[in-house]
Amino acid sequence: MAPAGIQILSKEAAKAQTEILTDDALSFLASLHRTFEKTRQNLLVARTVAQQRLDSGTPLDFHPETADIRADPSWLCAPPAPGLEDRRVEITGPTDRKMVINALNSGAKTFMADFEDSNSPTFANLLNGQVNLRDAIRRQIDFETNGKSYKLSQNPAVLIVRPRGWHLEEPRVLVDNEPISGALFDFGLYFFHNAKELIARGFGPYFYLPKMEHYKEARLWNDIFNFSQSYIGLPHGTIRATVLIETLPAAFQMEEILFELREHSSGLNCGRWDYIFSFIKRRRADRTAVLPDRSQVTMEVPFMDAYVRLLIQTCHRRKVAAMGGMSAQIPIKNDPKANDIAMAKVRADKLREVTNGHDGTWIAHPLINKIAMEVFNEHMLGPNQYHIRREDVKVAASDLLNTSVPGKITAEGIRSSVATALAYSGAWVGGNGCIPLHHLMEDAATAEITRVQLWQYVKYSSRVADTGDTVTAEYIDSIVDELVPTLVSGSVTAKNLEIVAAYLKKQVRQEWPSEFLTSDLMRYLAVADGVPEKWQKSVL
Repeated sequence: MAPAGIQILSKEAAKAQTEILTDDALSFLASLHRTFEKTRQNLLVARTVAQQRLDSGTPLDFHPETADIRADPSWLCAPPAPGLEDRRVEITGPTDRKMVINALNSGAKTFMADFEDSNSPTFANLLNGQVNLRDAIRRQIDFETNGKSYKLSQNPAVLIVRPRGWHLEEPRVLVDNEPISGALFDFGLYFFHNAKELIARGFGPYFYLPKMEHYKEARLWNDIFNFSQSYIGLPHGTIRATVLIETLPAAFQMEEILFELREHSSGLNCGRWDYIFSFIKRRRADRTAVLPDRSQVTMEVPFMDAYVRLLIQTCHRRKVAAMGGMSAQIPIKNDPKANDIAMAKVRADKLREVTNGHDGTWIAHPLINKIAMEVFNEHMLGPNQYHIRREDVKVAASDLLNTSVPGKITAEGIRSSVATALAYSGAWVGGNGCIPLHHLMEDAATAEITRVQLWQYVKYSSRVADTGDTVTAEYIDSIVDELVPTLVSGSVTAKNLEIVAAYLKKQVRQEWPSEFLTSDLMRYLAVADGVPEKWQKSVL
């Protein structure tokens, strides 16, 4: 029987999971919800209002009301917490048991265990992920499968956890007849069960915070951190959090975001794929913002380069880490030539990051750790590069909004986008949030780019450079129908492809694209978990 006011709407009831959903932990989640849910909802409404202003032609700019914060050189963020002084290579991935062990053993400095973009939030995935992280922290995660043993090394990577973004709800847990925030569910369970144990082992509760769009959203996280530390009796400032700058509005508020979290901040990260997604989505009413094929929107194009340079300058001014982003390439088996080409791209990407002044980078596969580590070891001799101030950098609003991106919209690029959107979304509905496709590691962020680009091409009747065709909804339909039968696999069923094909066809016909495909498709996971119909939000 759950504490008063709390309902668990799921068929999942394994013993290990009930160890996570304890009465004390649920009471903590309820306290978080009752204290902060109204603020979260108000901030989500503010996002909608801000988008309406952008649609009406009001340009994005740096906020005049916070000019004093940006101009004041005196304030600094908290010093690095134990284990976060040197973050030159961070590996990321979902929280399944094998992945957690392999990532912690990869040789990377830290492991970002992900409840967000590389995770399909079935209730089993979420709860088993919490179990796996709890066991890893206590060095009790060893297990055997198919005759192979997995166990932690003597010096595993430092653990950082990414909860879901503010926009996502957890429909299987109700507090006072309202779904709890997915972010608070993920954060709250991990913090409640593990914060004191982490400190006892010489580290602390460390987090990555995704998809924020305003400094007031960072203020909400800071308030939650203070509340949570007081709730279990920890000093304020114990928590550390790195914010992913992966939305266009947040790029104009980097200083303010750090200021709000300064007691708990461990830096900012270039969430490059979500940033491209946000660039398209937030400029949805601007036909001049139509971008070429996804593969041609590189880190060297003007708006991406400006965002990177500003992030590094901002972080080093405030003495925190400026983390680089993810190379999507993964090792290619049985094709040495293709693998050499892919790994050369990874090496060039990491070299660009370290020479720009980044303090670390992301990888998605343990076998890439060696390449990334070699590049950073050669060019970053100390634990970080906070001393590289980049005072030469001058980034104006126009630089962050520059749409002069060389490249074309091609037939092959569109086919690739359709295939990625369908294959990833189909896997996600089936419970898998991270898939290799065409030698790239795809997650929700890359799928979102493909979805909104296809919408954008239809919205503005874009022309296909190599065929002369105009992109219409019917043009996309024909590619969808052609590709669906070819994408059935062990992780993508025909039934789920039918669901996401209908979804994509509807999306390209909308006046405006949906905010997030994960919000749209969450209903299917809720159905599978046994959530009653009245608690399911259908947008399809």
